[in-house]
Amino acid sequence: MKVVAFNGSPRKEGNTYQAIKMVAEELEKEGIEVEIVHVGDKVVRGCRACNFCVKNKSEKCVTDDDQVNEWIQKMIAADGIILGSPVYFSGISGTMKSFLDRAFYIAGNGLLKSKVGVAVVAVRRSGGVAALDQLNHYLHYAQMVVPSSNYWNVIHGRVPGETDKDEEGKQIMRILGRNMAWLLKLIENGKGTVAGPEQEKKVFTNFIR
Repeated sequence: MKVVAFNGSPRKEGNTYQAIKMVAEELEKEGIEVEIVHVGDKVVRGCRACNFCVKNKSEKCVTDDDQVNEWIQKMIAADGIILGSPVYFSGISGTMKSFLDRAFYIAGNGLLKSKVGVAVVAVRRSGGVAALDQLNHYLHYAQMVVPSSNYWNVIHGRVPGETDKDEEGKQIMRILGRNMAWLLKLIENGKGTVAGPEQEKKVFTNFIR
């Protein structure tokens, strides 16, 4: 089994990376491979609302001058996904949002259904829960299975490395990793035995006519 993690921080090995790594270490103890993709230092355009990805049904965004299409395929191929971001004004980083808006509009339309997904955020002081909720919106939209920890998936630290002093935060990430590994194994072992829920065509309702 394989999990792909996306680090939305511009700092390659900052506190967001450390949070992801804590979860990844628990997965690796259970024999689950983890790849960490650094998104936050890339130039990523936002969604242009052209809707060509839906019309083409190619699993690709028409904007092809960045790595988003490559990352979408990694998500589709993986058994589980970790989304990680620092907190900017009580929200996720701009680059991470641009990536997720495009990726989940394509892959979230049934392609990630029933995969296991978790979100983690790193924050100096406050706004972590709001940013975590923003990441969870993508996982829930895609009908992913979302394990929990013993508190919200937020770890605290200002400069890189300070998260190592957040004992509760570290425990949250450890438990999250173990719960994610357990759920991944349950789903894997249930294949061929327990049928997954049927995929329904999305119903769109407009409130202004």
